[in-house]
Amino acid sequence: MGIIAWVLIGLIAGAIAKALTPGKDPGGCLVTMLIGIVGGLLGGWLGKVIFGVHSINGFFHLSTWIAAIVGSVIVLLVYRLITGRRHTR
Repeated sequence: MGIIAWVLIGLIAGAIAKALTPGKDPGGCLVTMLIGIVGGLLGGWLGKVIFGVHSINGFFHLSTWIAAIVGSVIVLLVYRLITGRRHTR
């Protein structure tokens, strides 16, 4: 996949991750894209390590989107933990 496809998947997966996780959301559109891109990479890596499959097959494959969304939720929760601790001081 090209860089534009990764950015598009990242933006959409990050937005879906924000919609799926309750609570206050840190960051704007750029943070959402970065969370989604990192989440997609994390989801693909976890799919390969845990299940032994190549989960990033292509833009329109369901496994690509599931991996990106699950990874984005994980990254968003970690991001909230880190930024939440910093703001409570």
